[in-house]
Formats: sequence, C-alpha cells, structure tokens
Amino acid sequence: MTVGAGICVAERKLNVLGQSILTDVHENVVVTQPNGEAFTNGAFLGVNSDRVGSHRVFPIGKLQGLRFMCGFRFKLWWMTQRMGRCGQDIPFETQFLVVEGNDGSNFDQENQETSALYVVFLPILEGDFRAVLQGNSNDELEICLESGDPAVQDFEGSHLVYVAAGLDPFDVITNAVKTVERHLRTFCHRDRKKMPDMLNWFGWCTWDAFYTTVTSEGVKQGLESLEKGGIPPKFVLIDDGWQSVAMDPNGIESIADNHANFANRLTHIKENHKFQKNGKEGHRVNDPAMGLRHVVANIKDQHDLKYVYVWHALAGYWGGIRPGVPGMEHYESKLSFPVSSPGAESQEPDDALDSLIKNGLGLMNPEKVYNFYNELHSYLSSAGIDGVKVDVQNILETLGAGHGGRVKLARKYHQALEASIARNFPDNGIISCMSHSNDSLFSAKRSAVIRASDDFWPRDPASHTIHIASVAYNTIFLGEFMQPDWDMFHSVHPMAEYHGAARAIGGCAIYVSDKPGQHDFNLLKKLVLPDGSILRAKLPGRPTRDCLFSDPARDGITLLKIWNLNDFNGVVGVFNCQGAGWCKVGKKNLIHDCQPGMITGIIRASDVNYLPRVAHDGWIGDAILYSHLHRDLVCLPRNASIPITLNAREYEVFTVVPIKEMSTESRFAPIGLVNMFNSGGAIKELKYETEGRSGLISMKVRGCGTFGAYSSTKPKRIQVDNEEVQFHYDESSELVTISLRVPEKDLYLWDLIVEV
Repeated sequence: MTVGAGICVAERKLNVLGQSILTDVHENVVVTQPNGEAFTNGAFLGVNSDRVGSHRVFPIGKLQGLRFMCGFRFKLWWMTQRMGRCGQDIPFETQFLVVEGNDGSNFDQENQETSALYVVFLPILEGDFRAVLQGNSNDELEICLESGDPAVQDFEGSHLVYVAAGLDPFDVITNAVKTVERHLRTFCHRDRKKMPDMLNWFGWCTWDAFYTTVTSEGVKQGLESLEKGGIPPKFVLIDDGWQSVAMDPNGIESIADNHANFANRLTHIKENHKFQKNGKEGHRVNDPAMGLRHVVANIKDQHDLKYVYVWHALAGYWGGIRPGVPGMEHYESKLSFPVSSPGAESQEPDDALDSLIKNGLGLMNPEKVYNFYNELHSYLSSAGIDGVKVDVQNILETLGAGHGGRVKLARKYHQALEASIARNFPDNGIISCMSHSNDSLFSAKRSAVIRASDDFWPRDPASHTIHIASVAYNTIFLGEFMQPDWDMFHSVHPMAEYHGAARAIGGCAIYVSDKPGQHDFNLLKKLVLPDGSILRAKLPGRPTRDCLFSDPARDGITLLKIWNLNDFNGVVGVFNCQGAGWCKVGKKNLIHDCQPGMITGIIRASDVNYLPRVAHDGWIGDAILYSHLHRDLVCLPRNASIPITLNAREYEVFTVVPIKEMSTESRFAPIGLVNMFNSGGAIKELKYETEGRSGLISMKVRGCGTFGAYSSTKPKRIQVDNEEVQFHYDESSELVTISLRVPEKDLYLWDLIVEV
C-alpha cells in the first residue's frame, strides 16, 4: 500500500477519501505525499520504471462508471472540454481532469445539495519533462511523459500528476493548483498576480476590422466611429499588421483567409511604413518621433485613450526572425523546423503549423531572447505603448530538440519575456495567446491574462455556441493561472448579444473588433458606461456545479450556466449552446444538429458558488433573482429554484442578490443598474443600518441609468448625494427604481441612501 493525504493505492484500487476512483491499478504506480503543508487533501502520482526515454506512456488504472470532465488540446494552440464516463473517452493531450467520486448528480430530487466528491487530476512538470493524461481502449487512464528532445531521456517519475479531492469542486481545483505552485516554484497562482488595468475599460481591436491591412489612419477611424456613438474605447489593441515583415526569397506563401501570411518573418523591431508619418513602402524613417510614437501620441491625445497595446508573436512573428537580416544579426536566428508531439499531431490540423513545418521558423538563440524582448519592448514603451499581446506561444514545444527539451526552452523564453514586461510595461501589460500548454502555464510567474479559447470566428456559424462553452469550461483550469480573456466580438452580428452577455459574466476585458461605422450602440450600452469603464465581475466566470459533468453542446438536454461574483451579489448567465461541437472524428468544429430544440433547466441562488462569501452577516439563504431580458424579479427561499426555458442560441442573465431582513421587518436587496448585463457590478459599497428601527441602507454606486432594488415595502425616502430624489415603486413586483444621471467625473461613486 502507498499512501498520500487521504489518497492511497490498496488492493489495486486508487482510493480517494474512502471512494474507489481507479481500479486495476498497475503495480508500478506510486503515491507520494506533498512536502510541507498542502492546501487540500491530495498526493502525487508517479511510476517506478527504468526512467529512460524522451516519450513514454504509463497506464495507471481503469476509470469506469464515473462521470468526468476534462480539458484537452484539440489543436496545438487551444484547449476545449469533453465529458464522459470511462477511460477510453479521455482524449490525447488532456491537461486537466475532474472526476465525480459518486455516480449521479450532486443535487437530490428536492434540489438539496448532496456531498458529491470531486477528484482532480492535474498532470504537471517534472524536471525537463511534462506530463499529460490520455485514455486507452481498455478504459485505462494513462500518463504520457515527454521531453520534446530525443537527447533528453532521464527522468525520475515520482511526481507526474497531482491528485486532490474535496466536496467543493472550485475549492479543490484552486487548492490543487496552489499546492503544485508550492511544489514546482516555477509559476504563480492568479491570486498573486497583478492584473493590468486595461481589463476594467472598454476596448477596440483592429483585427477583424482590418486584419493585416491595418493602417494608422484605420486605427483613428475605428476610434472616432465608436466615440461618435457615445461609447469611447479606453484601450486599443493594434493587432497583426504593424510590424516589419517579409518572406524568404524561396519561401512558400501561406496566406490565411484573414490575410495573415504565416511564411513571413520579422525583419526589424520597428514599425512598417503604414505606421510612420508620411511613410512609403520600402523606405524606413529613422526618426522615432515620425514613427509609432507619432501615431500613439496622436490617438491618445485625440481620443483620451488610457492604454495602447500591440501584437507580436513569441518568436517575433509567425515565421520567427529572418536569419541574417541587417540589424537583427545579434539575435543569432537560425532556421528550425517544428516537430509536434504524437498527442498534438493526432488532433486538428492547422494551417499555421503546416506552413512552419514547410518553411521553418527563424528561432533566435535562446541566450539572446531577453535582449530581443527588451529591445523590442523598450522601443514600444518609448513610443507610448502600454502592453503587448504575445501570440503563437505554443510553437516552442515543437522546437525543443537541441535546446534541452520543450520545458527548458519554454521556461527560458517566458522568464525573458516576463522580465522584459516588468521592466518596460509597469502595469503588467501582457495578454498571452495561443498558449494552452502546461509547459507555458507552469512557467508563468507574472503573466496575468490569457486568451481562453480558439478565436471568435465571425463567419463560422458552428463556432459561436462552441466558443462560449469552450471558454467557460477552459476557465475552470486556466482561470487558476490567469484571468481568461474571452476574445473580441462584433457588436453587429446575429450572435452579438449572446457573445456580449457571456463576456459581461466572464470577469474579463470587453472589447470589440467592429469595422468603423458598424456598431450596435444599444448593445454596447449594456456593457460599457459613458466614461468607457465596464462593470467587471470579480472572478473568472465558470460553469455552475450542476453543469460540470453535463455536455451543454451535445447532449440535447443541458443548458450551460456560468456564474460569477460582484462585491455584494452574484450573476449567472444561462445559454443554450446545443447543436455544434468539436468533432473527434472530423477533427473540426461541426454543426451536428441544425435545429436544436427548446431546453428547460432550473436556476437557483446557490448556482453562484461563493455567494455566501459576499452576503451580509446572518444571511439565511433567501435571495432575489432579477432577469435581464424578461425584467422579472423573483424572491427565492433558500434552496428553491425556478425553471428557465431557452430556444437554440438564446440566453438570459440573472442578477442574484442575498435578501436582508431589516429591523423594520422590511426585506431589501439592491440589484444595481438594471439595464446593464452585469447589473450588480455597479454596487461598490453596501451597509445596512440595523440598530434600533432606522431601516437605512447606504450604498456607493458607479454608473448611470436606472438603478433598481427589491424592497418588500415602499421606501420612505431615497437620497442621492444628500439630495432626496423621486423614485418609482411597483407594488406587484416590489421593485423600486430611480434614475441616476451621467456623472461628470470618471469612475464616480454616487452616495445612495434608502430608508425603508
């Protein structure tokens, strides 16, 4: 018998807190307890072996009859989710697995929560090796261990997967990652990272508006167009198209439908002619004041922008740095040809990777990486740039041969990148992209924002419901490392409201990539306040507990619910995502049901998993639910639920607020700005005066428009900034509303007092 904290292998079973999770466990499987105090019940799984080989697969034991959800990479760059009940359902490149310890739902027939056991399997890094999970045809869970360099073959094998368990799935996952953080000491949990302030402001990205044809004039047009409609962007992301790039003379062109040429390589760290004052193709302006600095100063001055970010690839550009190009020789770039791991190679084909395999990538000397990043970023910083979106990150895992392997190469790059970011962009201005690999995640000590799924594809009708579901489930894992970024979207699009509502719940940055003149300002006003700020929720938005093991994209019966917290309330988005998913046979997104049906589910206050953490003292569980679209206010006793029915591709958003029993015997619950998707995010301070029979509620509220609250009795009076104001009280719904004007100052907080 081998034993960890509540975890042991006995009689060929992996027992976790008294429950058998795996059977027929192989004799070479070992369990090791974490050194020091762990944050959760957990232990490391490993194997006894000859400890040699750059790519090894070890069967662990059989997984049968228990529901699971896993996050796996369906292509080199990105993860998505899969649900199942047996080991053979676990795909290659699984980087995260959570198993329900006892079969069936964690809610009984009366909707009372039962004590389900959640068991998390977290494959990690060990030395120069990385581990992932996969299943085989015998329903066995396997550990795949690889270095990415045929010359790197020696490993220990004792700490390959961390297994943790508990009764709250989100606590278990958080504490498991924090235990691994303490063990590896190579990365930091999201809680310990500085979040860049751009997350709190509305933004615009140039990508879908212009693709690589973007110009400095186009940037101005996009900003002016949004400003005219009363929705001023406060940050802009100048995407691919600003850099100096070219193909090799003998290169094989590979142009995507969005005009990006994956065969191009970086030829200079400075901008191309499109971002130089009076620039001409083929001519370089050496005066920095006539280059990017001129563009950035102009748009910041003319449009009151707070932050300007630009795009670049981790290796400089898609094809890396062109070897031997004048002015770039000191980076010692050499042509390298990617080699995918067997697991990644078995997943969805990718045009960018195919191009790099044919043309090679100009990989700079790893010892020169910091010099490159620092020279690039210091130039950008001097031009007024505040941060970067660093793309194509996972390409490093294919280039580890000759560099000590994929883990060592990734760590060297990420250490250099983060050192440069810290030196040049003090607000921690970085968005990580195409980086869903545990090589990168377990090497990120500072990077705090990560794109959470494959792109928003405006012209792919199969992609939109898939996008929402994938981000939500990926966030369960990725959200422990960084704040997930839901990507841009279009405000004028058949699925625009669907995407907008999801981003309001995601706790993420909100930015669009509208073409100039193509905006839905009514939609944007549900997301953005007149000062350009957003009502951002506090946490990464994740699926509710009762959605964890159901498949809201394929099973035909499940609605996806995503929850988040504000300072004093919660928010739940409900989405019908049925009809499309990633096909494991076709290796691509497919519509499998052209006419998915209407689905009915339930919603309850406890769907907001951490609502008790922000509720007032003495809260007994009663809450109100306020629906954004239907404008219904419902009072729910503890553990009660209400039905919700949605057609295909429909959504609804609920603000969930704990009810306070006042000393005056009135019941009260402030909702927030009812015309915003995340209404409750407007309430920044809340205090109940309950001494005697005063019945005073004091709040600080951000924003403008209609502010609503539930009150079981008509308020006696309401004051805003010490002035009594008129209000409307609907006796049938017990909804009280007032109107807040547009404040003169950004981020202004209204003092609001209600007496009941």
